[in-house]
Amino acid sequence: MKEAECLLGEVPAQCLCRGLELDCDGAKLRSVPSVSSNVTMLSLQHNLLKKLGPDTFYQYPDLRKLYLQHNRIKTISVNAFRGLHNLTKLYLSHNLITTLKPGVFQDLHTLEWLVIENNKISRISPQIFQGLNSLILLVMLNNFLGRLPDKPLCQYMPKLNWLDFEGNYIPSLKNTTFSSCATLTVLVLRKNRILTIGDNTFSSLSRLDELDLANNRIEAFSPTLLKDMKELSQLNISYNPLQKIQPDQFDYVLTLKSLSLEGIEIPNIQRRMFMPLRNLTHIYFKKFQYCGFAPHVRNCKPNTDGISSLENLLASIVQRVFVWVVSVATCFGNIFVICTRPYIRSENKLHAMCIISLCCADCLMGIYLFVIGYYDVKYRGEYNKNAQAWMDSTQCRLVGSLAILSTEVSVLLLTYLTLEKYICIVYPFRCLKPGKCRTVTTLILIWIIGFIIAFIPLSNEDIFHNYYGTNGVCFPLHSEQPESAAAQIYSVIIFLGVNLAAFVIIVFSYSSMFYSIHQTAIMATEIHNHIKKEMTLAKRFFFIVFTDALCWIPIFVLKLLSLLQVEIPGSISSWVVIFILPINSALNPILYTITTRPFKEMIGQIWNNYKQRRSVGNKSRPKVYSPSFFWVEMWPLQDISPEMMRPGLYTDSEASVATHATRLSYT
Repeated sequence: MKEAECLLGEVPAQCLCRGLELDCDGAKLRSVPSVSSNVTMLSLQHNLLKKLGPDTFYQYPDLRKLYLQHNRIKTISVNAFRGLHNLTKLYLSHNLITTLKPGVFQDLHTLEWLVIENNKISRISPQIFQGLNSLILLVMLNNFLGRLPDKPLCQYMPKLNWLDFEGNYIPSLKNTTFSSCATLTVLVLRKNRILTIGDNTFSSLSRLDELDLANNRIEAFSPTLLKDMKELSQLNISYNPLQKIQPDQFDYVLTLKSLSLEGIEIPNIQRRMFMPLRNLTHIYFKKFQYCGFAPHVRNCKPNTDGISSLENLLASIVQRVFVWVVSVATCFGNIFVICTRPYIRSENKLHAMCIISLCCADCLMGIYLFVIGYYDVKYRGEYNKNAQAWMDSTQCRLVGSLAILSTEVSVLLLTYLTLEKYICIVYPFRCLKPGKCRTVTTLILIWIIGFIIAFIPLSNEDIFHNYYGTNGVCFPLHSEQPESAAAQIYSVIIFLGVNLAAFVIIVFSYSSMFYSIHQTAIMATEIHNHIKKEMTLAKRFFFIVFTDALCWIPIFVLKLLSLLQVEIPGSISSWVVIFILPINSALNPILYTITTRPFKEMIGQIWNNYKQRRSVGNKSRPKVYSPSFFWVEMWPLQDISPEMMRPGLYTDSEASVATHATRLSYT
């Protein structure tokens, strides 16, 4: 398309002329350029203008659009816009303007748009707008307005249609503020500091179509405040600290099509609140569970919290599959170990008792996942109707406490087992081996502590509120907004206090154990098979610590981000709760039993004896496999007979490495 010929005569070299329009954006001008008087559009954005003096634009009577954004304008003379009787749009955004003198716009009789956002204006008076008889749009975003004028704001702007005061410091709205704004259709007052609103503040706004009061400090919102807004179609009161929503809150605005209540807790929510709003097509809540109380609304957001959706307790098909897979794997693995561990003849019985106790704790996590999976199936397709009742139910609280019980007992037991190995390996000659009485006492104490941690939040609902019912899976790892300060502090103590300390202890202890074994092997480098054993133990050490870190570090990070009030997508929380957290319970039987040499030797012996008994035609007595050298190596010292410990069996250096390897591997 051919560029329009310039009709303004000679223009500055840095400017672009198109017909009667002049574009001098970014030309580094320090003053308004002098051009032909018939100019109709003048764009001076992103320049170095500091002030507008008297009669700056007087020679441009035909000017219709004036763009002065992104300059350094601090002062504007009362006669700066004198003579601009045809101006329809004036932009003064992103400058340093602090005051506007009364009468500054008095000649702008045809002005329709006035945009003065992102300046430093601290107060306004109605006289500023004297002469703006045709003004339709007034935007004063992000200034420093501390209050609106006491006199009617629109008395000199009888045609004002759109008024935007977003991002200022307005503390209250008085009855007279908008009394002359009868033609107003859009009123935006979001991101101010509004605390109180007069009873008749909006009484004259009968033609108002959109009202935005979001992100203020409004604590009470009377239903009668909106009674005269017969044409209101959009209402946004999101992110206000409203104490209560009345059942008849919206009875006077039956024309509403869009209602925003984001960030507002509605403990007394009921269908009665939204039933009169038959024209409502869009509604926005803090929690997707609230959508069930407005079933006639076609579009309701949010429709998921990342864990659950309007239809299902577990939103994703992947989550639904994983919850059953991990549940079965966890229950089967731990029950299998509980049943088989006593039959490992080379096992230290006290240690076996600890492992069985660990498996019992981990098995509770499998039961927790099974219950969540059951209720997901039960509420399939209609979860939203039951969401609030489920999260408030005793079953949800009990299953949540069961998950915490499993997690904390498992963490404490792993820490105890690690410290036990650490003492036996790093200090092998100090006779610090735990006795039966001390082991049983420690296990009982760990379970008591686990029960206390899990059930304290259920003891006082006034302090902890619904600690476990903040999401559909009843696990208090992360909540968009903590139910109470006590609940938040308690959760931080558990996840970033007890659990993080336990993780640090485990990492430190395994590191020290590996270092001790490594030093022992160096003293016996001539024994090739023990060097191989060192490498095997190194891999085992790395795998144990790596899997613990893989499961626990995301939990610590998630809780820390929650504490720092960082927005966390619900889908991340769901993966942590459904997969990462329980997977540790599923892996523990593998790490601490199934992969150990005694267990594999036992399974191998059972299988070989079974094959020999099934051999056809074998009439001789089946050969019974006796313990191999590797079995001797894996036995704890207290279970090895004196004959096996004869000096002639192996050298001192061999015994040293084997002893260290034994104490790390028999778990």
